[in-house]
This record gives sequence, structure tokens and C-alpha cells, in this order.
Amino acid sequence: MVRIRVLVVDDHRIFAESLAAALAAEPDVEVSAAGSGPAALRCLDRAAAEGRRYDVLLVDADLGSSASALQGVRPAVPVHDGQADGLVDGISLVAGVRSGQPAVRTVVLAEKDDPRRAALALGAGASGWVAKDCSLSRLLTVIRGVLRDETHLPPALLTGVLRELTAARKHRTESERLVESLTPREREVLRCMVAGLGRKAVAERLFLSPHTVRTHMQNVLGKLGVHSTLAAVALARRAGVGPADLAGDVVERGGQLA
Repeated sequence: MVRIRVLVVDDHRIFAESLAAALAAEPDVEVSAAGSGPAALRCLDRAAAEGRRYDVLLVDADLGSSASALQGVRPAVPVHDGQADGLVDGISLVAGVRSGQPAVRTVVLAEKDDPRRAALALGAGASGWVAKDCSLSRLLTVIRGVLRDETHLPPALLTGVLRELTAARKHRTESERLVESLTPREREVLRCMVAGLGRKAVAERLFLSPHTVRTHMQNVLGKLGVHSTLAAVALARRAGVGPADLAGDVVERGGQLA
């Protein structure tokens, strides 16, 4: 029998235990649980190294919101504690898994319907959004469905999620148009801004005077139609502009790559 390997990621211990135990009763399901985002990532890495990758992650939409949820008695199903490594929210975990182990399917478990967050989860790479109080049979249907590359959403959420995705696509298109209006030098300055560099650091990186960099930054803000660096960075990220590679040695000198 081909077994489906499932990892439950939830910092509410009782819920994680109960769900893991219920799933483990299925003959074709093998289940583990993790109590935080960092712990889940360690479980994934360890499983991959052992050649026993997980198939599906069930991720709490509110992961990280309960700082004390991992305290208490030892659970029947081990919940690995990763709090020492810091908190990772559910949607960030989905994005990280999508990037690091794209074959793993993720399903977000939520206390309530939220079209905006569901759209964010799907955009991050989730294959489904399911209510925490859904029946076990419904959850198993979703688990098996996402392994067939299906996307699962509650019918009541569909219209709202489509509206959110359409709006996000519109904002991205507009942001891309604004970024395209920048000169190559201004785009490089924008990438430095996305990387968190200040005016002096940008000047040193691009071999420009601080005054010239200030002018470029003002031009960037004006062309993007924003009034702050934070707003410019947010718009750049919507347009898919990544940060400058601070570890590399490729810089611009005199208008040419060096």
C-alpha cells in the first residue's frame, strides 16, 4: 500500500495531537506533527535527507499566534518544538516550502473564512484552504485531491478569492508599468533600496556621489508616484523587483557593469 505522508503544523498542541491521531487511524496515511514553522522546516529537511519526503503539509493559518501553546504535558503524537528558532507564520511557511520542496503540497487550515488571506496563501503556493472544523472525510478528500494537483477552496470563499486575485494582478500590472518607466540606473538604485541600503551605501556600491544617488532616489519616488522609500519598496516587490545581490561583486561603474 502506498502511504501518504502528512505533516501537521500547528502551535496549538491539543489540536495538533487530535488531528494527527485522527489521520493516523487511516490505513494509508502516515502522520507527524510539528509545533512551529522552524520545526516543520527541520522535519522536511530531515525527511528529504532520509529519502522519505512528506507528501502534504497541513498548516495552521494562524501559526505563531500562540506563544505558549507548546507548554504542557507530553503529547501522544510528538510535536517537535521549534520556538527557539523564532516564529514563522503560516503563509511564510507555505512560500518557503513551495520554494524549497515544490513537490510537497500544502493545505492551510483556518478558523474562519478570509478571502484576502486565502488569496495570499494560494499566491504563496498553497493547494487548498480548509476550515479547521471540517469533517475528517472532507479533509481526507482534500489531501488526496491536492496530490492529484487539484486546488480546493470552500465554495463560499471562491468569489472573494477570485476578486482578491484579480485585484492583486491589477496592482501588479500597474506596478510593473511604473517600474518599466525607470531608467536602467534608476532600476538599479531601486533594487538597492529593496535590499535595504541607505543613500551612502548605494553611492559606494554604484560608485556615485551621495548627491547623485539622492537625485536618483527622488526620481524613483516621483516616477513611481510614492512619497517614501518604504512605499517604493512595497511597489517594487509587487512588480517582482528583487533586491540587489549584496554578496556578489557585480556593480555598475560609469554606466557599465564591472
